Amino acid sequence: MTGKTVTRADLCEAVYQKVGLSRTESAQLVELVLKEITDCLAEGETVKLSSFGSFVVRSKGERVGRNPKTGQEVPIAPRRVMVFKPSNILKAQINGQSTTGLKD
Repeated sequence: MTGKTVTRADLCEAVYQKVGLSRTESAQLVELVLKEITDCLAEGETVKLSSFGSFVVRSKGERVGRNPKTGQEVPIAPRRVMVFKPSNILKAQINGQSTTGLKD
């Protein structure tokens, strides 16, 4: 493991090198894809990328939390959270296993 974090710039550079678009076009493509994913999630839609995984928006109800310093109960407002569920294929690839016969 290298511990490297892949950034937007890294993704743009990879598209530039592998697809053959200009650097500007590559950056625009990456931004467009990320914006579309973001817009769908903001609308509460699930985004499923085959062989990669699913981004799901879930609603969390109001609950009572606790201030760790004082122990005082504090209400936590309802909110929406985004969860990523990796596909079986992605999990197998990460673990160096064969993906033959696996389903999304």
